[in-house]
Formats: sequence, C-alpha cells, structure tokens
Amino acid sequence: MILLIGGDAALLEGLAQSLAALGYAPRTASGVREAHELAATEPPLIAVVDSSLAEKSNGDLIALPLAFGGAIVLYHNAGNPPAMLLPSLQRVVLADLTLPLERQRLMALVQHVAERARLTGRRRHTPPAEMAP
Repeated sequence: MILLIGGDAALLEGLAQSLAALGYAPRTASGVREAHELAATEPPLIAVVDSSLAEKSNGDLIALPLAFGGAIVLYHNAGNPPAMLLPSLQRVVLADLTLPLERQRLMALVQHVAERARLTGRRRHTPPAEMAP
C-alpha cells in the first residue's frame, strides 16, 4: 500500500491514478491523524506526505507505522519552498519532491523502494527464523 497524505485532493487523486496504473494500492488521508488510522490496519510501504503537514506534525509523522523497508517521501508545490523539519524527521525522509513537476521521480522512488523491500523478503510479521538468508 502507498499512503498519500495531504489536502490537495486533485493532486492526490492524480498520484493515486498513476500509482494504481503501476499496480500499487494507493490510499489517501487528509492529515497525519487519519494516516495513523489507515496505517494501523495496513502499514504502507511508502507514505507520501505534504511537507507543510510534516512541518506541523510535531514529530507525529515519525511514529507512522511503515512496512519493513518502507519510507517517507515529502512533497511541496512549485511555489512553496521545502519545509523546515525537525532533525529527527529529516533523518527518516527519503526525498522531498516538487509535485506535480517531479511525478516521474516519485514513481521511480516507489518502484525502487518496492523492489528493495521485495529483494530483502522482509515482512512485518515474519519471524526471524522464517526470513530468507
């Protein structure tokens, strides 16, 4: 699952359609609280988050459950500068993209992270004894 988090419904819908066309299961959330509720039942491989929400989350975004090998990708609009983030959040963010301009870069990152997770063979509830060497 790919979780898209932000308030721009048109942008998120466009991203969701692009991700679905590649075979991913995108879900959308308008805020960090709703994202936590969705991630509690199925941790996303990637959370694509509006950087202004990340800036205001006071670290709540770091606690978002992700699938093993998962990543957080931030985005901002072309007219807005990247957000000022807490250092702890900066360390867990894979990229900060300008969307929709860097849509293809987002798709490439999603494919890279998905392939990396597939190759490691790790799943959230796989006991260590059952993991591939």
